[in-house]
Amino acid sequence: MNMRERFIDVTTALLDENERVALILADISNANFRDSGARERHPDRVVNMGIREQQMIGFAAGMAAAGFRPIAHSYTPFLIERPFEQIKIDFSHQDLGGILVSIGASYDASASGRTHQSPGDVALMSTLPDWQIGVPGHADEVESMLRDAVAGTGRHYIRLSDETNESAITTPGISVVRSGSPGSPTILAVGPTLAPALEATSDIDVTVLYTNQARPFARKGLAAMVGGQEMVLIEPYLAGTLAAEVSAAVIATPHRLLSLGVGHDEFRKYGTGQEHRAGHGLDAAGIRRSLESFIEVLA
Repeated sequence: MNMRERFIDVTTALLDENERVALILADISNANFRDSGARERHPDRVVNMGIREQQMIGFAAGMAAAGFRPIAHSYTPFLIERPFEQIKIDFSHQDLGGILVSIGASYDASASGRTHQSPGDVALMSTLPDWQIGVPGHADEVESMLRDAVAGTGRHYIRLSDETNESAITTPGISVVRSGSPGSPTILAVGPTLAPALEATSDIDVTVLYTNQARPFARKGLAAMVGGQEMVLIEPYLAGTLAAEVSAAVIATPHRLLSLGVGHDEFRKYGTGQEHRAGHGLDAAGIRRSLESFIEVLA
């Protein structure tokens, strides 16, 4: 089961379990929630606004003001970029809680063209105060992240992807996946970049860390785990989005930081998600090339 399928199953269950949960759609996944039975069982709490993303966000904020726990859902550019002003004013400025869940990630929907791509979403959402931003790397992480968000009162953005790691890591903050020798380079993989990062470094001495939480960032956790001076940050969205957080975490230690992620270059030929990943150097081969040019002992 992929992340989107798990989201639909868990949201359907949450609608059954909790009468405060509401789901606001803008056509995307409307048929999926019809097939799951959620629309039929909860017609007053599963609302499809049609292709009106700004209205979807405003309506979701209104549901929050009325005491509901709204989940708004669409493709990343339609959920984050198109109605960003409504997110900023209706949720953040009004200090209302809610949950935004996107699909498509940076280039999952590359066959649909640039309209369906949004590698800058996490950077954009990071400009707003008090949003928790989750970047799950596995469907099991989606479920725990979504249930935690619904149980709370804050503002959450959860970014789903077609890419996935081999297994889930549900430990909060930053986890050690592979320990290198003292002083060895440290790699921090975010969300679904862990799988290619592990493949790229399977035969070299590095420490590999993992997080699925972009905001708030676990600065203290990272500072306690970094042993060497070379740091590599691998993100599945715009390169360098968390670079300032990483540098602030290890400010007391001299370090060099390499930020890998989706670049600013546009690929105007649609291609597949895998081709986009390779084009941005985020597959195992691309990560290995970047490491070898950055860390002298591997050159």
